[in-house]
Amino acid sequence: MEILNLSIKEIHKGLIEKKFSAKEVVEVFLERIERQNSKLNAFLEVFSKEAKEEAEKIDKAILSGEKISLLGGIPCAIKDNILVKGKRCTAGSKILENYIATYDATVVKKLKKEGAIILGKTNMDEFAMGSSGEHSAFGETKNPNNLEYVPGGSSSGSAAAVSAKMCVFALGSDTGGSVRQPASFCGIVGLKPTYGAVSRFGLIAMASSLDQIGLFARNVEDTEIVFLAIKGKDKRDATSWEKEEEKEIPPTKMRIGIPRECFGQGIQKEVIEGFKEAVFLLEKEKIQIEEIEIPSLQYGVACYYIVMPSEVSSNLARYDGIKYGKSREEAENLMELYCKTRAEFLGEEVKRRIMLGTYCLSAGYYEAYYLRAQKVRTKIANDFKETFQKVDLILTSTSPTLSFKFKEKLEDPLSMYMADYLTVPVNLAGLPAISLPFKEINNLPFGVQAIAPPFCEKKLFNFGKFFEKLC
Repeated sequence: MEILNLSIKEIHKGLIEKKFSAKEVVEVFLERIERQNSKLNAFLEVFSKEAKEEAEKIDKAILSGEKISLLGGIPCAIKDNILVKGKRCTAGSKILENYIATYDATVVKKLKKEGAIILGKTNMDEFAMGSSGEHSAFGETKNPNNLEYVPGGSSSGSAAAVSAKMCVFALGSDTGGSVRQPASFCGIVGLKPTYGAVSRFGLIAMASSLDQIGLFARNVEDTEIVFLAIKGKDKRDATSWEKEEEKEIPPTKMRIGIPRECFGQGIQKEVIEGFKEAVFLLEKEKIQIEEIEIPSLQYGVACYYIVMPSEVSSNLARYDGIKYGKSREEAENLMELYCKTRAEFLGEEVKRRIMLGTYCLSAGYYEAYYLRAQKVRTKIANDFKETFQKVDLILTSTSPTLSFKFKEKLEDPLSMYMADYLTVPVNLAGLPAISLPFKEINNLPFGVQAIAPPFCEKKLFNFGKFFEKLC
């Protein structure tokens, strides 16, 4: 079987049985990147030399009889807002074009400890702001399934890299759907863990109460293996913590809730039909399906686009051209310095969200907007909590639409923001969710989203493996 098609366990078995070497595995993927990246623009930087050196270390360990972990010698990619020591970390922005990370993010440190081999850093919407992959300062990422269509965002490069078999798995970040939506658009698995289940130390912040490092893989088992390697409490991230999961439930015994809101206005007809087909597939397996109602879901996008920009305006204040960002420019006063750095090197979408957030937090508007949005956020979280007393999992389509063509929504930000309609409530409530590839509709991938109670990722993996077999 071709190495590019192998799962993590299959590659591990091949390495242990010496059917191929780690260096051979890395070279196969590097060759694939060389052939594919010029048309996809998924990788911003490739670490060829370092990857081969790390592979040789794995091979020596195997030859000497040392035991390697499941991730030992497995090629992966890292979204370019997650720090890798000694490498550029641009967050897809010109303002950080020359920034070199001085330390590893906790997740990167854990992957290195496991022996995973980092092939490079992947493209993304600038500062993780975007739902299409069109907002990177270093060029748009293409969808491997159809080059005329967007791969989704903001973790566009990571999704495209996994989908195009340029790596086995990739890390991304998910603030409002930035892992799950591109996973759906690219036809792969995308996991957004519980808020706090994976350390955010070393992740360039966008909206700190919403950001969560997630991951992409081509199957659920690989996703679970990587998640177990990177999860856990970290003393350098005060929001991280661990909790034992509730008693395991077999997928056939699960009660699956289907929100009525999944069939409402704004959901593409083809998406509704595809989702109904997925539900019918589960019903055939005698799985208990319950129609539920989560009224506050309809306020998710409005709430998110007040909370998120408000946190953005605070977090991005540090990129002022003095400590972070472009090297200090010659300027006579602070305003001129800002004009030479923030105004020139930040993209339009980033500036739009900074201004929106600053307005929401300004005197006279804080209570009318930000405070009210936080109350709605609490209501959304409580509605989910009540719903999970009736069902074990909630199932929706991942996105209200299929992937769309480049530039189709660029001139209409509100239309673009609605692409997050089914994903942002999960982040507002801090829940875990997974996007599972289901089928192709009009030659475009379509995925469904399973949502679980906090720290119940195991439920998602068990359901995901069951759902995979049905497809």
